[in-house]
Amino acid sequence: MAFITGMTKDGHEWTPQFIKAIDKDLCIGCGRCYKACAMDVLAYEEVDSEDSAKAYMTVGNAGNCIGCQACGRTCPKKCFSFEPTLT
Repeated sequence: MAFITGMTKDGHEWTPQFIKAIDKDLCIGCGRCYKACAMDVLAYEEVDSEDSAKAYMTVGNAGNCIGCQACGRTCPKKCFSFEPTLT
């Protein structure tokens, strides 16, 4: 089987890496990834604690991911994991 591939503007082959998961134990809820994603893939999830304002990111709409990895490149904690998709 082969992975989904595309072409860059200058003709190089490119294999997009789609979002697989976010490690919520590493995530600090800073929102940088949320701002970087133009495809509405990510969502906030708040922790239910009385005095805690802690939140972390979740994969809300994985089907919208285009494989650009902008979210992972902006993450200061490197809590994203990605994988290519088979055709």
